[in-house]
Amino acid sequence: MEKYLVPQKPSPQPSKPIHHHHQRRGRYGWERSLIEVTGRSSSKYRHHLSPLLLHSYSQMGAFPHKYHAGGDNSSWCQTHLHNLSLDSIPTGQIPLIKQGIAGLEFDNQGVYLVSVTKSGCLTVHDFESLYCQATESLPLGLAEDESKHVLHLSLRGELDAVCWNPANQNEVACSSMKSSEVQIYDISYVSSEPVQLLKSRRRVTVHGSDIHKGLTDIVCTSTQSWLIASDLNGGVNLWDRRTGALPCLEFATNSPAALYSIQLTADNHMVLGAGRYGRVSLWDLRGGRAAAFQIHKEVCHQPVGMWNLSSLLEQIDSLKAQSEIVSKDVHAIVFDPSCPYQLAFHLDDGWSGVLDVYNSEVTHVHCPPPAWLNSNTATSLMYLRKPSWLPTNSVYVVGSSAEDGIYLLDFYPDPSSPCHVQYCEDVEKHSGSSIRKKHNRFVPLSEGVTACATHPLNGAIIAGTKESSLLLVSQQKNSDL
Repeated sequence: MEKYLVPQKPSPQPSKPIHHHHQRRGRYGWERSLIEVTGRSSSKYRHHLSPLLLHSYSQMGAFPHKYHAGGDNSSWCQTHLHNLSLDSIPTGQIPLIKQGIAGLEFDNQGVYLVSVTKSGCLTVHDFESLYCQATESLPLGLAEDESKHVLHLSLRGELDAVCWNPANQNEVACSSMKSSEVQIYDISYVSSEPVQLLKSRRRVTVHGSDIHKGLTDIVCTSTQSWLIASDLNGGVNLWDRRTGALPCLEFATNSPAALYSIQLTADNHMVLGAGRYGRVSLWDLRGGRAAAFQIHKEVCHQPVGMWNLSSLLEQIDSLKAQSEIVSKDVHAIVFDPSCPYQLAFHLDDGWSGVLDVYNSEVTHVHCPPPAWLNSNTATSLMYLRKPSWLPTNSVYVVGSSAEDGIYLLDFYPDPSSPCHVQYCEDVEKHSGSSIRKKHNRFVPLSEGVTACATHPLNGAIIAGTKESSLLLVSQQKNSDL
């Protein structure tokens, strides 16, 4: 057997030491090979390629809300009529009526997109139809084909939140800050009448008059027939749709300050709410802390935990040295689908960050220039901006408070993220090729953004605007990179 073996010749020169950056490049080369073998890539490798991903996004199409009411082409819907009335307002004057897209959400598979406007329009789009129209290079100003709408209802009153029922993808629920009702519609047939109407309980003032608790945000659980909504009085209402139209549980904070956003944990056991003064509260849906008091013979559960974002931000020495930390209202909170303990928050001054709910600390912060630099302070405060996450890579998508566009923020759960409070730029300089340097990106758009939704499979972004348009932001077909 030995005769078939060829002895290795000794090397005439000693081998050169392998530098650190060569090791790094070799490791990522092995990562590419492993993808071919296993069909899977590690999160660190995806983060290494994230600059290429962020640079690939741009506006691909715009769809103004120029729709008709009830299929009658002779009459415009109320959102379009309100937009026409705003066009007649002199430049520089602030409109008295808030307009624009108030909420957006994809269904579980990304087949349908639902949106609601401040003017009271509920619209369900087929995403594939939107994408095809946006990439067909249609003439500028050509109206969207309304025949491809799954549903378009021009309802009475303002709409501020919308969500899909994950247990029944034919159902969407919407609510308004000017109403104490949740309306549930079945998109499988066209009807302006909801299939179910849920109502919150009323509170009685000292003068004996009834006032409604306007609802700010809604979520549906995936395992039970529960629907949860936050309100302007600092409470959270939970309905079991099988038992009736009134809440079966109510959760309260320590003050009547408004809650603007709520989120469920992945196991549907806990609900978090955030709003005025930068407070984030946590309730246990399984019972948790014993009831502290009763209102109208209904038990109101107190939170089992609470965070004050301004206090947590003050613990970041580098941030405190550069900025004055004051309490700001929270516009939205959203869990990272790639990392269950990362709760992103967005404040009314345009700041965004990540709250690590496991360790009770702020790990990421993004502080863009304030809106007042562009003389946009008044208009920016008229909208509750609603952000979203890309389905992978821990990239946070949020509309700018000062400019027409969106930020794509790298919130990867590691100090290699440029938004991480422990990020060191000197370390990043030695990480290899400059094209891999981690950074955030601002994508300029044609209109100011109020809400964002990301496709759960391909990462395409739909941005709702102050003019009630839908903007498709996706990866370019022919990238220079």
